[in-house]
Amino acid sequence: MTYIPEGDVYVFPRYLAGADWCGDAGFLPVKHWPTVHLEDGPCQMLITSPDQRIRIGWYGDDFDVYKISASEDASSPTRWSAAFNNEFPAEIVAAFTTALERDWDARKDQDPFIETPSPYWAARVQPLLDAGWQTQRLPGSATLGAGGRPGRVHGPYVEITAPDGTAGVSIDVGSDDLDEETVLLWAGPSGWHRAEARFTSRTPAHLIAATAQALLDPTPVLRYHEALAPELAALANLTPLTPPNPPAPTPLDVQRGQRRPPAITTRSVPRWSTATRPPATASPPVGRPASR
Repeated sequence: MTYIPEGDVYVFPRYLAGADWCGDAGFLPVKHWPTVHLEDGPCQMLITSPDQRIRIGWYGDDFDVYKISASEDASSPTRWSAAFNNEFPAEIVAAFTTALERDWDARKDQDPFIETPSPYWAARVQPLLDAGWQTQRLPGSATLGAGGRPGRVHGPYVEITAPDGTAGVSIDVGSDDLDEETVLLWAGPSGWHRAEARFTSRTPAHLIAATAQALLDPTPVLRYHEALAPELAALANLTPLTPPNPPAPTPLDVQRGQRRPPAITTRSVPRWSTATRPPATASPPVGRPASR
């Protein structure tokens, strides 16, 4: 798998860049893992770790285009999962898959995905806390079950927001269900063009932290301006890949250029040589003789 970034503008911050419509950047860290291209079904490509405990699927036509899961072994139920939607920049997904590949390679002979998740929510987003993102606690809410009876209680939540308000993290710190999605990373405006990454409770904290760290990466990413959603373009800083051409000259500029300045003329100054004589000087007037 080869990947060459394309575009005509650099987008900063990178979490406002939206999708690049190919997703290859997210797969680069695991390009050496076994890959299967599927023709039927929503999953178009599946990459697995050599022991098949980790599965990374590409669902290019769905809302969630990356679906990543891990199991204790190849035939066990899913231990934890992560999903990145179609507006989440692939360059940030790559931070997750990089940490995932590194973790698997370091502990492939052990059971890296069955440890009890950390009870400390801050471990998942420590890079954002260190960067000074704002933190607040919000109360929980109850959903209605069948027949209007009270259902599951969600929250309370911890909300962490970027200084400019264009990205953040929502953590359900009250959930006891290890299969529930309890961490949501988001960026951009609400609506169709909001980037989202969701992680279940048992997702290793260091993998979420690696994704959060990538939100802070100051390196801009390339996108085509015409493909960038206007809602994102209005929030991001855009820098052209190449400087714009100088403006075409106006008719007045052309007219000014056609005007020629007056020619500078010089007068020849005679130089005396040994072959010429200087002009005779006039004799002083002869005075009258003195009267006697």
